[in-house]
Amino acid sequence: MDPQRQAPYGLVDNQTLIVREGHICDIVPETQLPVSGDNIHDMQGRLVTPGLIDCHTHLVFAGNRAAEWEQRLNGASYQHISAQGGGINATVSATRACAEETLYLLARERMMRLASEGVTLLEIKSGYGLELATEEKLLRVAAKLAAENAIDISPTLLAAHATPAEYRDDPDGYITLVCETMIPQLWQKGLFDAVDLFCESVGFNVAQSERVLQTAKALGIPVKRPC
Repeated sequence: MDPQRQAPYGLVDNQTLIVREGHICDIVPETQLPVSGDNIHDMQGRLVTPGLIDCHTHLVFAGNRAAEWEQRLNGASYQHISAQGGGINATVSATRACAEETLYLLARERMMRLASEGVTLLEIKSGYGLELATEEKLLRVAAKLAAENAIDISPTLLAAHATPAEYRDDPDGYITLVCETMIPQLWQKGLFDAVDLFCESVGFNVAQSERVLQTAKALGIPVKRPC
């Protein structure tokens, strides 16, 4: 790729990439092939690109929300669907009920599909457990995937993703659980690299979000906040 070129993404066609001792040392036109005896790989017109980064995934989950997509197409708002028990909490229910090994197999298939498309680093957010045991289960699956070394993985704790059904009338109580139990215990076990949260009308308000951020800050944990 050449950023000075006007072609989309700076693509350069019909080139030869020369690699020595694991490092790219030159890029020349394909007419200037290395001398005979070098190890030559014909890419057959494929794209050679730096590894892609997928910086926001929820790779470990069960179930699907295809029916909700149809509702959205028919004009239902995300807030309306959530109020009816859909949205995040629908996936939470399916994920809580799913065995850890099944979650691993589902997530591994998704990971390998991303790897086949050129992704070499991805973030895996939790957030479909919304209770200590299931959040830990999701992060254990992420750790197991990372141990395979197919892709570099950055695990993020997103326990403050939504208010679970059992805390529907007490979101502040749920945030207390997140701050006093989930974050410190799961951090102590080394299961995540950063804390994230969902500060939205269907998530948590500013005051609740600040509690999560301050808890992470006090423990020296990096924090994220999607825009």
